[in-house]
Amino acid sequence: MRERDSFLQTERPEEPAREGARGALNRLGLRIRPSADEQSARDDELAVSQHWPGPRTIAVVNGKGGAGKTPTTVLLSAVFARYGGAGVLAWDNNQTRGTLGWRTDTGAHDRTLLELLPEAGRLLGTGAQSADLAHFMHHQPREKYDVLRSKPIRLAHENRLSPTDVDAIHAVASKFYRLIVIDSGNDESDPMWLRMIDHADQLVIATTTRADHAEAGALLIEALEERDERSARLARESVAVVSQADPKATAAELDHVTSGYRSLSREVVSIPFDHEMVDGPLRYGALNKRTQRAWLSAAAAVARGF
Repeated sequence: MRERDSFLQTERPEEPAREGARGALNRLGLRIRPSADEQSARDDELAVSQHWPGPRTIAVVNGKGGAGKTPTTVLLSAVFARYGGAGVLAWDNNQTRGTLGWRTDTGAHDRTLLELLPEAGRLLGTGAQSADLAHFMHHQPREKYDVLRSKPIRLAHENRLSPTDVDAIHAVASKFYRLIVIDSGNDESDPMWLRMIDHADQLVIATTTRADHAEAGALLIEALEERDERSARLARESVAVVSQADPKATAAELDHVTSGYRSLSREVVSIPFDHEMVDGPLRYGALNKRTQRAWLSAAAAVARGF
C-alpha cells in the first residue's frame, strides 16, 4: 500500500518564551521564541526529567575531605527529584564521620543504614512494600527525595561495612528507587568505597578551587583508569563539579581548575559561591537563581551520561 503522511502532529512545537523581555512581550499576546539561555535551561530540565529503564547509581567522589562531596550529593539529588519526580535516594556510604544526615532534614526517627541492614532480606522479599522504607529513610519534604544516613557519632570501626553489606543495601535501594546518589568517604582503599565503584553507572568528581582538592580528584581519576576496564570507563565518562567554596577565589583560579579537568572528564561544570551552601541544611530552593541554574547544569551533565 502507498504510504501517506499522518494527519497527527509528530513533533510538539516549542513553547513561547516565559522569561525576560521576551516573556513579557508574550504575555501581551505575542508569540516569541525563547532566548538561547532560556532554551538551554529547558533542555537541561528535560535531561534531568527523564526516567531510564532500570535504576541508575551515581557515585560522588574525591579522596580529600572538604572537597564538596556532600553538598554535591544533596543538590544533585534535589535537582533530579524536583524535575524528575519521586524515586531518588541520597545514600551516605561513609564510615568516618559522614555528614549527609547533618546537612539534610531529619525524619520522624533517628535510624541509619545500620538499622536497615538486618532488614535487607525482608525488604528484598516479595511481601515488602515501598512504604516500609519510611522506617529507615529520612524523607526531604521540600526537595522530594530520601536520605539514608550513616551514624557519624560512632567510631569508624563500629560503622565498618563489608562489600556484601554494600551489596545488600544497594539491592534494596535498586528495588525501590530509580536513582541512587552515593556520598562517599575519603579512603579509596576501603572495601565500602571500592564496592560503591563496582555498582556505579556514573562518576561525579566533586572539588573546590583549592589546589589540593583538585589534585586529589585528578589523582583519583588516574588511579581508576588503572584499576580495571570498567573503572577506567567510569573515569573517562566522569563529570567534574567545581564549587567555588571560597568567596575570595578569583576567576583565574576557577578557570585553572575547570580547564584542567576538561582533559580528565567528559564534562566540567562550575558552581558559583553561595552563602546558603556554607553550613547547615542544604536546600535547593534557598539558593540564589544563578546557583540553582549551575546545579541544574551539573545534573543535566550527569543525565547525559546514562
